[in-house]
Amino acid sequence: MQLFLEAVSKVEFGQQVERLFHGRGCCYPGSEHINLDFFPPVVLLTSFKELDEQALEQAHSAIKQRWQAVESQAPLNLVYQFRKGGQTHTEIIEGQVSDPHVVVEDDAKYQVHLMRGQNHGLFLDMRNGRQWVKQHSAGKKVLNLFAYTCGFSVAAMQGGADSVVNIDMSKGALSIGKQNHLLNGFADQVRYLGHDIFKSWGKLTKLGPYDLIIADPPSNQRGSFVATKDYARLLKRLPTLLAEEGEVLLCLNAPELGIEFLKAQVAENSPTLTFVEQIANPAIFKDVDPDKALKVLRYR
Repeated sequence: MQLFLEAVSKVEFGQQVERLFHGRGCCYPGSEHINLDFFPPVVLLTSFKELDEQALEQAHSAIKQRWQAVESQAPLNLVYQFRKGGQTHTEIIEGQVSDPHVVVEDDAKYQVHLMRGQNHGLFLDMRNGRQWVKQHSAGKKVLNLFAYTCGFSVAAMQGGADSVVNIDMSKGALSIGKQNHLLNGFADQVRYLGHDIFKSWGKLTKLGPYDLIIADPPSNQRGSFVATKDYARLLKRLPTLLAEEGEVLLCLNAPELGIEFLKAQVAENSPTLTFVEQIANPAIFKDVDPDKALKVLRYR
């Protein structure tokens, strides 16, 4: 906890959404359970171990002190979230959270929902992945699998994509994704399919082939995707959807599965794909064991 308190005394609050402290990377002994994010104008304190009254008060005090030092003219908005065993407790410690709550990343606007549980609408560790997509989408037909709230799609349209197909089982998430596109002025050339990917190959094939396919599935979501068995199913199909010279961005966020798991899955099930590079995570997400962090692999 002490290293977190020391780090808070030096954080800067910018204009864009960002992680301020990443304890989950286990690089700060004693503070491994704590993350701190900034979803302007709201600071989000997340703990994976319940903070007692004294610890929460210390954290609140340190955050407020730093906020007043660098943002003296604005009131502090602070939300505390405790996560354990799939359960989430969220409360406003100070200030308020607007609804709708719109944040900015790399000149793109996204609607987020800090009070609705663990998934806020934008995964901050995927920032570099979205930047890569923005830089490599000009003139391309893009397929965004497991699209969630369509962050990759917004980035692709920012980068000049000709079209994007978003598919996800959650119609609610896709609805937010559509709002994200409207926020950024992207109303045309974007499709939203609220379907099970594994039952939609015919539809996806008809709309293809695609110059860029992005797959960012949940690692272990029963009824949707379990990486240890479903990545193989997915990879067997991907090459048939890909245009000549097309590229694939494969993502895996499962601490128990390292990069070699994903590479082995590709080698066995999509041998025609060639590994190009691993997209680095943002520096703030440094992990003592990189294999436990988010993996984003580029294939051609």
